[in-house]
Amino acid sequence: MAFSIDMPAAAKRHLKAADRLVPGDCKDVAGYLYGIAAECAVKAMMREAGLPPVKDRRDDPFYAHFPDLRTALRDLLQGRKGTPLIRFINNDSFMNNWSTEMRYSHGKDIDARWIDVWAEQARQAVTSIGT
Repeated sequence: MAFSIDMPAAAKRHLKAADRLVPGDCKDVAGYLYGIAAECAVKAMMREAGLPPVKDRRDDPFYAHFPDLRTALRDLLQGRKGTPLIRFINNDSFMNNWSTEMRYSHGKDIDARWIDVWAEQARQAVTSIGT
């Protein structure tokens, strides 16, 4: 089944779900969702900045995850100015320590302090969509 892509809606949905999980005993899962929300927000900003998909999916930032997403975008965005996307991508602490591989780890390996930072960074990224 093919799903239509709506990065802003996906970013907001994952952020909302993560926020609901934090008060319970699923803070590690919330941390994962904060990263997904931030990725969707960054990819929404990529579309707003007019970045086209790359022909080779392996090199396409639209299919990359943190931290590789930041690296791929830095190369692609060289010379661009004025987009909110650059502010996030050039920040070395943006979504630092977040990785899709955490979904396979024991939840205790995910530091609660990282999750608090990811939550704030995801909120900032999501609210920057469309600015």
